[in-house]
This record gives sequence, C-alpha cells and structure tokens, in this order.
Amino acid sequence: MGTFLLRLIVNAVALWLTTLIVAGVSVLPYDDTQLATVLTYLLVALVFGLVNTFIGTVVRVVAFPLYILTLGLLSLVVNALLLMLAAWITSLFGFGLVVEDFWWGVLGALVLSILSGLLNLILRPLMRKPGTDVR
Repeated sequence: MGTFLLRLIVNAVALWLTTLIVAGVSVLPYDDTQLATVLTYLLVALVFGLVNTFIGTVVRVVAFPLYILTLGLLSLVVNALLLMLAAWITSLFGFGLVVEDFWWGVLGALVLSILSGLLNLILRPLMRKPGTDVR
C-alpha cells in the first residue's frame, strides 16, 4: 500500500507542476484552503491514474496498429484525450482538473508524462519493494 500511496503523491506533484507550466491546464479545488487544494490534486491524480490504467490500456491495445502506422505519434492524441476524459470526470463533482481545449490537452499530457517519468526515476529506490534487490 505504501508504493501505491507514493505513486499517487508523485503523480499529484507532477500534475501540480504541469499546472504551473502549462497555462491551459489547471486544477479547481473544492475549497480555498490548502488542505482542500492538496486533496483535490490527490483526487485528480487518482482519477487520472484509474482512467489511464483501465481505459488507456484498452485504447492502446485496440489502437496498436495505428501506433505503428503513425510511428507512435498517436500516443500524444490518446494521452491528451485521456487527460481530457479525467478532466470531464472530475468536473462532474464540481471541482477538479480543467483542460481548456484539445491542444492544451496535448501539451499538458506531454508535460505531465515527462514530469511524472522524471519524478518516478528520481524516487525509484523508494518505490522498490523490500527484498527485491536489482543489481
């Protein structure tokens, strides 16, 4: 459970940094307090992780021939659409992720994946399960 929580926090931090870098992607907290803002980022990271895990996996498997045909450029479109889907789902609660339009979604998804990858690379030793020593 510790690894899941750490990955959730890493994704929330990557999302927060993305909202600082990309003007068309923002998070609307449910209240004006700092705790509400942090909880909103964690909730949005959880929703985006679930969307990416379940729906994203299905889309990637179905669209695999198109990934090959477009030399992987379709992944930018798929990731943007998944980010926009997470924004739509969180907006149903009246707060959450806000993506202005498709192109902001493409840039936001690109920046989010780069930041998340870098943070995961930095924190990889903390995420390793105990007893699994890789040499």
